[in-house]
Parts: sequence; C-alpha cells; structure tokens
Amino acid sequence: MKKTVSAKDLPAALGPYSHAVWAGDFMYCSGQLGIDPATGLLAGDVASQTERAMENIKTLLSSQGLKLTDVVKSMVFLADMGHFKAFNEVYGKYFPSEPPARSCVGVAALPAGALVEIEVVAHR
Repeated sequence: MKKTVSAKDLPAALGPYSHAVWAGDFMYCSGQLGIDPATGLLAGDVASQTERAMENIKTLLSSQGLKLTDVVKSMVFLADMGHFKAFNEVYGKYFPSEPPARSCVGVAALPAGALVEIEVVAHR
C-alpha cells in the first residue's frame, strides 16, 4: 500500500513530488535542502545547510511518529566534494551511534543553488 506524505512544517516542494511516500513499513523521503521553512531561504555555508536539512528531516520523520534512529539508509548529494569533511562533522552529530547505511556523491548542481541535499529511508 502506498501513501503520500506532506508535512506542513517543511519548505514547500520545489516541483511535483511528495515530501515522502510510505510503502509498507518503509518511508521514502524526498531529498531535503537546507531551506529554512520559516523564511524559504537557504542557510549559508555547507555546515549550516546540512544542519537545516537534517532538522527538516527530523521534522518530516516526527510528523509520522518516527525518529532519526528509524533511518536505515541515507543518500547525500554534495555540489562540491571539497565540502565532505564539513558536511560529515555536522551529519555525524545527528547519528552518534549506529548510523544508517549511506551513499554520498558529488553532483554538478543542486536545486536552488544548494550545496547539499539529503534524502533518507526510514523503517517503522
């Protein structure tokens, strides 16, 4: 059974997609940028954008009764792999033990000029 999710406390989608989709006991979350939902603006540097994206992910998970500990996989897209260390320093604070499996790739560009985009899969 498929069920779409739209969380009211997140930035509006930048295109025709849902914030997340449930498929059985797994929730597949669309990529989150470091956009502040209150202002609609991107945070500053890659560390700030990573923190904001992770807070957006926490909000999305919480809207469905989930926590970061329910995340089983994350996919990270960096506009510059030179930001890998700064990204990891912030990301690691959100997963201090038993972090999820993860992929991280460098990309040519991200929507809205973002420096990082993070998507996750969570299990209930």
